[in-house]
Amino acid sequence: MDLAPSRPFRVTVFVAWMAILFLTLPFAVVLPVSLTPQRYLSLPDGELSLRHYQTLLEDRTWILSLRDSAVVAAGSTLLSVVLGTMTALACWRISSRLSEGVRMIMLAPMMVPSIVHALGFYRVWAQFGLLDTYLGLILAHAMKGTPYVVISVSAALANVDLRLEQAARSLGATAPQALWKVIIPAARPGMLAGSVFAFALSWDELVVTLFLTSRNVYTLPRKIWDGIQDNINPAVAAVATLLIALTIAAMLVRIVIARRQARLAAASPS
Repeated sequence: MDLAPSRPFRVTVFVAWMAILFLTLPFAVVLPVSLTPQRYLSLPDGELSLRHYQTLLEDRTWILSLRDSAVVAAGSTLLSVVLGTMTALACWRISSRLSEGVRMIMLAPMMVPSIVHALGFYRVWAQFGLLDTYLGLILAHAMKGTPYVVISVSAALANVDLRLEQAARSLGATAPQALWKVIIPAARPGMLAGSVFAFALSWDELVVTLFLTSRNVYTLPRKIWDGIQDNINPAVAAVATLLIALTIAAMLVRIVIARRQARLAAASPS
């Protein structure tokens, strides 16, 4: 006999759908605005146009800002993954109160407001000539992204037994071989998760970027910021729509890959 859903369950489902609709509301506004034929920010009135998407292709500043954001985000993500993974592995190996203290220190950048980071970076970077340079911005973003890698890798290693490395060493593996073939595979899910957070943080970072760059490094968030100072350019909505579409596409690809891996795992003989 089928049981009807209870009232608390129906309320939970309703609240969940309301939350989903609330989260998708910006896209429901941004997409129509990106298709407006007007030069100013407005909803289309019976006519749709792709002129603002064409602007993204023809305006060289938009293309350069995308390039700069990709370069900075990729560089800072790589540096964050390396530093964060090394820190997490060291804390995992130590496994003492000292390691907990190191983790707390590494998490400090997450607790400090961005404006404080920006002021500190500006004061120090000015002395080293790193203002308005790719290296300076990559280093700053990496410092903010490293804590996320530390958290994710530490979580991935939480249930990994230290004796696995000892077993590998006892079977003849060198220290680098044990690290690469035993420990790194166990930490890889955390490294991937941390890299996603670090990349997203760098891609969206604005406050620190405003302090450290001017014209030589012109990232996408700064371009969007400049585009909404006086008269909001609908091309900003077109950029937002493309970014949302790319995010959805990446999520769908990840789901397809996960399902394919699950089917292969189920079909493989035990």
